[in-house]
Amino acid sequence: MQTLNYRIRLLKEDDGGYTVIVPALPGCVTFGETIDDALSMAKEAIEGYIETLNELGKEVPRTTMF
Repeated sequence: MQTLNYRIRLLKEDDGGYTVIVPALPGCVTFGETIDDALSMAKEAIEGYIETLNELGKEVPRTTMF
């Protein structure tokens, strides 16, 4: 299985926690209470996004966007 790496944007929220955005995967956004939690949630969100693309027969982005 090929390993894909995507850049993420980690945004600290004023009311606590962190929002994670994956620019290369439109609509792939998640949240975590701590940085570690946010990173873990990002991994799950990316995996789920790619799984859905595969199920729909759509192309999985292979490059990251900045």
